[in-house]
Amino acid sequence: MNEQITAKEVRLIGSDGKQHGIYNLADALLIAEEAKLDLVNISPAATPPVCKVVNYGKFLYEQNRKEKEIRKNQKIVETKEVRFSARIDEHDFQTKSRNVQKFLKSGNRVKLSIQFKGREIAHSEIGLNILLRLAAEMEAFGSPERTPKLEGRQMIMFLNPKAS
Repeated sequence: MNEQITAKEVRLIGSDGKQHGIYNLADALLIAEEAKLDLVNISPAATPPVCKVVNYGKFLYEQNRKEKEIRKNQKIVETKEVRFSARIDEHDFQTKSRNVQKFLKSGNRVKLSIQFKGREIAHSEIGLNILLRLAAEMEAFGSPERTPKLEGRQMIMFLNPKAS
């Protein structure tokens, strides 16, 4: 801002937003002073640096407002988990399937896990079939991140929501 700018030449943008051209730093500061405004370095990485003649307080306010708007519009993707049993009944499967569908529609990533108890681990293909069936039913709402993976006594699969 003003005297803190170190470049010898700057590309000047007026308070009206129109480009005035490349000026000597002293001339650009004089133009800003005559308008009773500040010379603010907008893009220091450019060659020559881009400076704008603005009211510095108003400029800061606008920058903060833009940043808040960007933060507000950012969607934080949560991971929801739905746990299944290897011996899940049809009605329970449908209920959990509806929950998974609701999570995917709201834009959340879903972790599907099947916990194997006792000797159920010997028939891990049952759990695999459950997860693959659910992935096929949810094809319209989300896609599997990768094939189901057996980790210890738990089989895990992630579903990502479809881009809207």
